[in-house]
Amino acid sequence: MRLFAAVLPPARSLGQLATEVGQLKKLPGAERLRWTGHDGWHFTLAFYGEVPEDALPELHERLARAAHRHAPYELRIAGGGRFGDRVVWAGADGDRPAMRHLADAAEAAGRRTGLQMGEHRPYTPHLTLARNRTGRLDLVPYATALSEFAGSPWTVEEIALMRSHPPAPGVPGAQPHYEPVARWPLGR
Repeated sequence: MRLFAAVLPPARSLGQLATEVGQLKKLPGAERLRWTGHDGWHFTLAFYGEVPEDALPELHERLARAAHRHAPYELRIAGGGRFGDRVVWAGADGDRPAMRHLADAAEAAGRRTGLQMGEHRPYTPHLTLARNRTGRLDLVPYATALSEFAGSPWTVEEIALMRSHPPAPGVPGAQPHYEPVARWPLGR
């Protein structure tokens, strides 16, 4: 199974972001971007890739321990940016240090389980909104338009282990599908 650990924003926050994305889609060139649907919006904490079935019990145990060691914290979807001219994303505001520590713990859970995690990179909490299909579109106006966005705050109370199903092959515009496999409350 292709798995990752994530924080899932509540429906209210996703709705607020969807309204903002509706405005972004009115910018020149927006039709050249591949937009993600709000059902795919999440804050990835750690990406595990293909996880063998026999590694799941240990990964579950380690993620449960990580969740237990981290208290709930405040967060909201706010601001945004871009990764070069490849990706437009919405950011996070609130207790970002708590988010970073939780991401580090989720990554450590994968490493201790024996999963190949790749190189460690500084954590940037973000929700991917769009990908540049051609690479020939300037994404600065999209990042600038997101700079003042601030959704309602909420309390992050759990982490989720998510399964990623690839998009249907040969279907133009098909998106991956994500489903929670397990959830653990923070601080309990």
